[in-house]
Amino acid sequence: MDFTLSPEQEILRESVRSFAENEIKPVARELDKNEEFSYETMAKMAELGLFGIVVSEQYGGQGMDYLSYIIAVEEIARIDGSHAATVAAENSLGIGPIYYFGSREQKQKYLPKLCSGEALWGFGLTEPNAGSDAANSKTTAVLDGDQWVINGSKIFITNASTDISAGVTVLCRTGTRDDGKPELSCIIVESGTPGYTAKPMHDKMMWRASNTSQLYFEDCRVPRENLLGTRGHGFHQMMQTLDAGRLSIGAMGLGGAQGCLDMALKYSREREQFGRPISRFQVNAFKLADMALEIDAARLLLYRACWLRDNDKPFSKEAAMAKLYCSEVMYRCANHAVQLHGGYGLMKEYDVERFYRDQKLLDIGEGTSEIQRIVIARHLGAFDRL
Repeated sequence: MDFTLSPEQEILRESVRSFAENEIKPVARELDKNEEFSYETMAKMAELGLFGIVVSEQYGGQGMDYLSYIIAVEEIARIDGSHAATVAAENSLGIGPIYYFGSREQKQKYLPKLCSGEALWGFGLTEPNAGSDAANSKTTAVLDGDQWVINGSKIFITNASTDISAGVTVLCRTGTRDDGKPELSCIIVESGTPGYTAKPMHDKMMWRASNTSQLYFEDCRVPRENLLGTRGHGFHQMMQTLDAGRLSIGAMGLGGAQGCLDMALKYSREREQFGRPISRFQVNAFKLADMALEIDAARLLLYRACWLRDNDKPFSKEAAMAKLYCSEVMYRCANHAVQLHGGYGLMKEYDVERFYRDQKLLDIGEGTSEIQRIVIARHLGAFDRL
């Protein structure tokens, strides 16, 4: 088995790492404090080619493989979760559904601006009463002549209410299937459409410098051709989107865990107690060793899942495993890192405090840890699908 990254992937890692350290790190703490989405760093990430990474050059993308995309997210997350969330959500949830399920006309219309970073796009899935049970969506879309009339609301939607947000892909009930279950379809809604409102959410514990939105649809009318793919295939589109998106959440966990280890190792080598650096006390050295061990295992698990996807092999189970494990590894690493910093780890002047807060979303977003265990168990045949 060859675990060697290609020269192109190594160059990508180094360039993104350098960018994150030089451009994001100096401003991340202040942006988090002010709960500010940075259009300046957004533009710089776009210049670096961090949007549309896996999209073909035909539609303005970079034409890279999925592992390269994951490496980029990992390196951003090593410095800041908010910026990593912007990149991950835009590539996986914003661009992904249009690229994989959209018509040629839809791709040509939306993807070039999204891949260039000129515009952002949201993925309207979660609702106030439909989180893990996403198929229980209450947002409706009724066909009236040549228009869809959408009513409902969405919550916790990333990248949907910035000044450059161009629209959102919305999961809607468009009817009832023969078996009595709701027919779910995905529909494109552009920003500025009458009846559609996107409002930013504030006072978050984590990812404070990323954009999170509430969406409202009140007799919102969009053209019939805004249907994404085939009517009634929305659930399949959603699940396929989440399978790929879970890899990027895994990358955020992996990168965040690596960032925690980097900070903990540096601090413990500099901090002296009882006449020597605290890294030389076995109880602390073992924390660092455990962090390194789990990070290496997480990286192998995540990269293997990406290899499966890049080689057109089934990867749903492995994506759930990678998302679950990387998220929980970051939790343990953040906990160890704060403990090694002692009282300073509780202060906002130390970045480890932000990493400790940011980690929690990884256990919840794009399928909670509990849902990931259900997905894995179903693949094992422990019980039937619902």
